[in-house]
Amino acid sequence: MDKRVLITGGTGFIGTVLCRDLISKGYSLTVLSRQSPDTVRALCGRVEVAGNLANLKGHPGFQAVINLAGEGIADKRWSEARKQALRDSRIGVTRQLVATIRSWQTLPDVVVSGSAVGFYGNQNDHLVTEDAQPNPEFTHELCRDWEQEALALEQDGVRVCLSRTGVVAGRAGGFLQRMLLPFKLGLGGRLGSGQQYMPWVHRDDVVAGLIWMLENDRAHGAYNMVSPNPATNREFTRTLGKVLHRPTLFPAPAPVLKLALGEMAGLLLTGQKAVPQRLQTEGFQFKYPELEAALKDSVAG
Repeated sequence: MDKRVLITGGTGFIGTVLCRDLISKGYSLTVLSRQSPDTVRALCGRVEVAGNLANLKGHPGFQAVINLAGEGIADKRWSEARKQALRDSRIGVTRQLVATIRSWQTLPDVVVSGSAVGFYGNQNDHLVTEDAQPNPEFTHELCRDWEQEALALEQDGVRVCLSRTGVVAGRAGGFLQRMLLPFKLGLGGRLGSGQQYMPWVHRDDVVAGLIWMLENDRAHGAYNMVSPNPATNREFTRTLGKVLHRPTLFPAPAPVLKLALGEMAGLLLTGQKAVPQRLQTEGFQFKYPELEAALKDSVAG
């Protein structure tokens, strides 16, 4: 079987582990990155490096594409310029990627494209499966438009999977890395009321899920890439404190977060009780279904 895969976002928190796992499974990878080839290989392993999409116009083609490109949604306060940068890094890049794919001599069998549970917007404590009706807000519009660009390839007979990923926990990076210092100092606590749900997932399960979508010919459409056991922010905070053997006595009040972060505070103060209904129904097995085990692994080492 042709096992050539193009990956965007391959140098990121998820992408670096994904690349190494795919290489171990015998795949031949090309990573799209503006970083130097030496830097990319140091992060991803034995890969080819493409500096830009223009270099791939008219390419013979890849068996599959995994599209994880996108700037961190919580990296900066959401000014209008920042919102546009987030749209460009997801929607714009995916649109260019689709145009490039359509120029290839042979189309891929499958495209696995990133998305997020932010697609659903704030859902309070309602159970959120892939059939849930979204709440129209910025994160929904961002993810909806991002997904639509990738889904355009279905018109060309390409199988398209969408990974609506939750809050990813793993070692040495991601959102958890930002939380560890205050929690280790005993300064951690719930955010706002703490009743909002955090649809968490371990990075190993995200990587395994992406490979499952790649290799499972029947997989198509949107999948909630989250743990089967969503936790409230209060539960998440309490469990992290337990794992670190630290108290969690210092809540961050909602008004303070709104003052500091503006509209972006909604990422922390609202959430989705999302569950991976389709993944479980279709046979995917989670390595870390329980929060405490996932956090223990994520803070180890």
